Amino acid sequence: MIQLSKGPLENLIIRKATPEDTGLILHFITELAIYEKEPDAVEATEDSIRDSIFGDDSTAQAIICLLNNKAIGFAVYFYNYSTWLGKKGLYLEDLYIMPEHRNCGAGKEILKFLAKHAIDNNCGRFEWSVLDWNEPAIKFYESIGARPQSEWVIYRLTGEKLREFADR
Repeated sequence: MIQLSKGPLENLIIRKATPEDTGLILHFITELAIYEKEPDAVEATEDSIRDSIFGDDSTAQAIICLLNNKAIGFAVYFYNYSTWLGKKGLYLEDLYIMPEHRNCGAGKEILKFLAKHAIDNNCGRFEWSVLDWNEPAIKFYESIGARPQSEWVIYRLTGEKLREFADR
């Protein structure tokens, strides 16, 4: 857990999520899906969140951001691997701050927390994706020194297409 003690964020706490946060995490995931214009895309349930983040074979981890002891956001991340660096990396799957708490510095503190976590765990890089229309997030990420990797295009197989391909 990290507690910050500067300026308006002196009551900001970032802590590792616990199984008791499962409902809260699902709530934030749902709010994020609404923001990203995909409200019906969430298939996760409290059981699947509990198993995938807190289960014995989980590869994902989550943190909760609190301001004045009220949860205002979360992040979910996992480790990937870079063959070029010969090191693991930290991949930020989701970062969400409630709309009324955006622009107070909480998102930046979450990213700093995860950057320090990446360094402490000998990660060679810290990566995430952003929707190309999310201009506020793009400007924010660029303001902290992150740069887009425009030469790479993400491909995805999911759902029925994934099953069809696997069965070929």
